[in-house]
Amino acid sequence: MEFELQATDALSNARAGLITTDHGRIETPVFMPVGTLGSVKAVHQHELRDDVNAQIILGNTYHLYLRPGTEILRQAGGLHKFIGWERPILTDSGGFQVFSLAANRKLKEEGAWFRSHIDGSKHLFTPEGVVDIERTIGADIMMALDECPPGTAEYDYARKSLGLTMRWLKRGWKRYKETEGLYGYRQAYFPIVQGCTYPDLRRQAAAEVAELGADGNAIGGLAVGEPAEVMYDMIEVVNEILPADRPRYLMGVGTPANILEAIERGVDMMDCVMPTRNGRNGMLFTRHGVMNMRNKKWADDFSPLQEDGPSYVDRAYTKAYVRHLFASQEILGMQIASIHNLAFYLWLTREARAHILAGDFRRWKTEMLECVTRRL
Repeated sequence: MEFELQATDALSNARAGLITTDHGRIETPVFMPVGTLGSVKAVHQHELRDDVNAQIILGNTYHLYLRPGTEILRQAGGLHKFIGWERPILTDSGGFQVFSLAANRKLKEEGAWFRSHIDGSKHLFTPEGVVDIERTIGADIMMALDECPPGTAEYDYARKSLGLTMRWLKRGWKRYKETEGLYGYRQAYFPIVQGCTYPDLRRQAAAEVAELGADGNAIGGLAVGEPAEVMYDMIEVVNEILPADRPRYLMGVGTPANILEAIERGVDMMDCVMPTRNGRNGMLFTRHGVMNMRNKKWADDFSPLQEDGPSYVDRAYTKAYVRHLFASQEILGMQIASIHNLAFYLWLTREARAHILAGDFRRWKTEMLECVTRRL
């Protein structure tokens, strides 16, 4: 994997770059749709390519390990071939999913023991084993196994948690360096900076991560309960240390406002389930603000979902029609909303990139922030 830093905003740390993988190029900053089980919920792959214009999507190691399982993925020739997706893929290590199983997991030095949310069977994720699983999945970018502490964790817990994460990282990095991809193309491996909301722990983790010289680096453990301003502070602390010549990936964030603030602070890659999850529940994001399509106010509004500027889905779909679909619990409403929201998120990051390259990102971001946080 290669990364070219193409421009940096004069008034902020916002960056435009280009990531090159064996499955294609990724222009940054970029939003990555989440396809946990090899499927971005309610969205076909051709829609991801042609309507959303996704440059890269995510899969999840925890979920793919349980279903369909590594043997099926190996027989298929990896996740790309299994799901019919020819562009880049990133896989999360499953650390956050194990964290969310609080009542059904135990963290030990050897790794994370957990019980499947599907059938209760017992499994062990080790740093080395997760590398092996991700090799079988075949993602272009693999994430290190980490522990994701809650945003409200006490300092002593956060310190011990970070120590475990960094020891796991060294073991996972060793396994990564000792192994090769299974399908004839190169896979990158991103360490994850943890440390909760404590600047000294974040600085320590970022310094250790930077020393590895990995192809890219991630910031994890944010947007898990801490205030947004604290999250932004932690991004600034970490990005002062992470190398500027490698992409920086902020994991699991977030709202359009979060994305704009993260880009301003030097983040290159982001992902979140919000566009599809909220879309399936009737929330639409637009350049003018947020709409709840279940509200009666849209029942006789025959204007397009996006009246001016970019249209993220067919303009034949009116607010009244989409509101009717949700009121009637029709699946098509979920599909339209999911495609619309993903396309908006991708448009937002493309626009951010264009304004970074044009040299007026700060002005544009200030104006756009006011728009996307408005309730319609």
